[in-house]
Amino acid sequence: MSSSKIRLDKWLWAARFYKTRAIAKDAIDGGKVHINGQRCKPGKEPKEGDIIKLRTGWDERIVIVRALNDKRQKAELARQLYEETAESIQAREEAAAQRKALKGSEAKPDQRPDKKQRRQILKHKAGY
Repeated sequence: MSSSKIRLDKWLWAARFYKTRAIAKDAIDGGKVHINGQRCKPGKEPKEGDIIKLRTGWDERIVIVRALNDKRQKAELARQLYEETAESIQAREEAAAQRKALKGSEAKPDQRPDKKQRRQILKHKAGY
């Protein structure tokens, strides 16, 4: 792969966890990325074997750095830069299943309110 000295934000971008380096930097600054259990800065240099805990969207991942690269390449090559832990994969799948189960439980009316019902709703919201 590439050089041994690389910034964390650049590695996260190259490993395809974030779409841009700016988003990766903001995530690190926001405390969503930890190396070996410690908060870090975007300029921190990850090493092979480091454990990185990061949050992307709804998901929280725990990955082990396997290789270093500062160039963004195909997804297949990016997956070779890290190895996700089994606990992390299981937790993500369970969280996704819970979100999917909750999605169908939202109560929705059978039809849209008619003009009279809309007036009543607006009257109620206004506090009359």
